[in-house]
Amino acid sequence: MAENRRTVRDLRRGNRSTLLRTLYFQGPVSRQELGELTGLSAGSVSSVVAELFADGLAEDAGSVGSDGGRPRTLLRVAPGSGHLIGADIGETHVRVALFDLALTELARWEHPLRPGRPEAGAVVEHILTGLDLVLAKGDVAADAVIGVGVGVPGIVERDPEAVVHGQTFGWDAVPLERLLRAGTPLPLFIDNGATAQGQAEMWFGAGRDADTAVIALIGSGVGASIVTGGSPYRGATSSAGEWGHTVVQVGGRTCRCGAVGCLEAYIGARAVLDRYRTRRGGGIAPGGGSLDGCEPAGPGPVSAAGQQDAFAALLRAAADGADPRAREVVEEAAAYLGAGIADLVNLFNPERIILGGWAGLLLARHALPVVREATARYALRRPLARTEITAAALGPDAVALGAATLPLARFLGAGGRT
Repeated sequence: MAENRRTVRDLRRGNRSTLLRTLYFQGPVSRQELGELTGLSAGSVSSVVAELFADGLAEDAGSVGSDGGRPRTLLRVAPGSGHLIGADIGETHVRVALFDLALTELARWEHPLRPGRPEAGAVVEHILTGLDLVLAKGDVAADAVIGVGVGVPGIVERDPEAVVHGQTFGWDAVPLERLLRAGTPLPLFIDNGATAQGQAEMWFGAGRDADTAVIALIGSGVGASIVTGGSPYRGATSSAGEWGHTVVQVGGRTCRCGAVGCLEAYIGARAVLDRYRTRRGGGIAPGGGSLDGCEPAGPGPVSAAGQQDAFAALLRAAADGADPRAREVVEEAAAYLGAGIADLVNLFNPERIILGGWAGLLLARHALPVVREATARYALRRPLARTEITAAALGPDAVALGAATLPLARFLGAGGRT
């Protein structure tokens, strides 16, 4: 008897999860449409919908006419029934954003990071400060937050708490989850930033309706989320997707990770700007701006503050022919990017390759035809003919949004029960 009760309970939990996910991704829909989409009986739909209304998770969303009958009431997930927070630990910033359940951004806080290797304790303090500030700005109580997702650069292992290995950050087995738990009682969900961005693009952006895709995250660093069967491929120890550290030139340029010839050393924004700076012989960007942002021009790394503007100026100068050295550098970067994309095509045969991250979006805007031509020189013709190469749809800040989908996925999978 106890086994039968567990089976019925599990069935009801599964029905609730299935219906809530359908309502979230397909809504607004009518009760009849929910039955058609989920395969649940009218009685089951009615029972679960009543539960969701009683829990405040569902609400009416107007009505539509029907063929000769009464108008059908449309239902949707209530956006204000819960809140999510996404945190992005980027190469140049820590960004924290508060969302409602429909992933409408309600508040944001950002703190810049200087180039180099940020100390983990300082990053944790930035995140904790951001949590308090976005909740205050959004006038949301902590107990209304379903969870906090955190996107990090590097490999995330769980044993059982999340530990981060970020070689380019200088992070070796940083117990990020334990450090954050010491400062907040909110539920935490930590994953690689490219994987988080990839989930958002697959759910709401350029990856929708695709079953197999690779979503690239190109900024100062380079990573990727490999999606197969609709789910991210993680590998044996959760390190799959370190596309930026595949070797494209034996004995090539030194990468920030310490190896030589990595793709990141050829297409990462900081590396591209450093090559232009070397060829030009100074810190002046195309158009007369400084490649050092707010710092004095001269030798040394490109600062975080001016990096995006300088990279955009470089791409514009290459596109309009104003600076031959800019064109040479960008064409070289496009060639290496094409070779890297060709590797993805040949290895994974994806339906789509999506270029995201702030530098990836700029490259797609200014140089996508050149990148596609370069890819065609290296990829096998047949799989390439069936692969779409396109820009991400969710903008340059998609890692924070993607991080917010981490607790959202758990919430929907649990049928809306926290």
